[in-house]
Amino acid sequence: MAKQPKNHGNDWTTGDLKQLKQLVRANTPARVIGLKMGRTPAAVQQKASTEGVSLRQSNQRPSGTRKK
Repeated sequence: MAKQPKNHGNDWTTGDLKQLKQLVRANTPARVIGLKMGRTPAAVQQKASTEGVSLRQSNQRPSGTRKK
């Protein structure tokens, strides 16, 4: 069975939410945020969704715009 993250089942504190928003502003992927915060990527995505924070990467080129 897979190892559970250190914050498994714990509530999100205001400090956790502040850190989540800071990491999202820094354009950090959900998987990396989960590793840094001790949560699963799914938990990070769920909490970001309920808080109204977008995890969409803003530094990537839109598809179909590759230089030829």
